[in-house]
Amino acid sequence: MNRHKSLILAVDDKPHNLQFLGKLLSDNGYEVGMAQNGQQALNFVKKNKPDLILLDIMMPDMDGYEVCEKLKSDFSVRHIPVIFLTARSDTAEVVKGFDVGGSDYVTKPFNTPELLARIRTQVELKILKGLLPICSKCKKIRDDEGFWKQVDQYIEEHSLVTFTHGICPDCLTELYGEKDWFKKKK
Repeated sequence: MNRHKSLILAVDDKPHNLQFLGKLLSDNGYEVGMAQNGQQALNFVKKNKPDLILLDIMMPDMDGYEVCEKLKSDFSVRHIPVIFLTARSDTAEVVKGFDVGGSDYVTKPFNTPELLARIRTQVELKILKGLLPICSKCKKIRDDEGFWKQVDQYIEEHSLVTFTHGICPDCLTELYGEKDWFKKKK
């Protein structure tokens, strides 16, 4: 079965930080995008629509707060969660991160298992709160590429859920209610 691998964009002006995050994320089953500044990050997001952004705050030209504000002002990408990764830890900085639209805030040096847990949580929340265009008649869901898929297929591709199938009593009656063998079973 082809499972959707979440795409995470790591944004940091220090190449060694990007290298570390890239390896950590890829080793844990994520696809990884990288940007070394705010403008690269904004360009990447427009083209690739990542599932999550790990965003450093202290960068030249455009800091992480400004990048986040620009993302959150764009309707097409504002649903993408942003986790700030930064050495700044005072309360005012943390609050500012949330005020500009950040979903979480992790200080460097970070605890790797904790960071991975926070990433997993944000990716799952994004999936759960996403808008799903659904057909009123057949209940198929339109995916991000515009194709219509069965609900179970869509959810399996976008999460770690696997469905088992059965037939509920109402559908059994609708499908087989007039069959003699079914009437005898009732």
